[in-house]
Amino acid sequence: MVLTDVLSLCLRIGELAFTSVVAGLNGEYLHQTRHSSANSRKRFIYVEVIAALGILFSLLFLLPFASSFLHWPIDLFLFVGTMVAFGLLAHYDKQCGSVWNWRGITNGGACDKFKATIAFLFLASIFFLASAILGWWVSRKGRRTARVDAAHSSHGRRKWYRRY
Repeated sequence: MVLTDVLSLCLRIGELAFTSVVAGLNGEYLHQTRHSSANSRKRFIYVEVIAALGILFSLLFLLPFASSFLHWPIDLFLFVGTMVAFGLLAHYDKQCGSVWNWRGITNGGACDKFKATIAFLFLASIFFLASAILGWWVSRKGRRTARVDAAHSSHGRRKWYRRY
């Protein structure tokens, strides 16, 4: 159990770091385009909301009294949300070229920040998926152990004094 606790802690820290980077980069873009219509920025607003939810839940589940393995449905929900946000940004019609073209990414322009946002969003989604799988596996393992222990307590036989 110690290994799964350490792994869960590392995944939560990664989720927090990656969603914080996404929120910062995306928030900077939203601030720069604050005078344009909200209709043209709606996908970026969605990304900011998902990043905020990711930060909130990763901080909540980092607390030591929170049983982090019971929250795997929320991690699965955040994985789906971040993948939808990734898809929305990947198909954004912008003049930055292909999302998968990483040449010249260190120039520091708006396209570089946009591609960095997409990359960190993808990494955050992978961490949410890994955390959901780990939580599901640990909770399933715990139920199976409890069921097996109850079944083997009588060694598969009825007691001589019980009528069934």
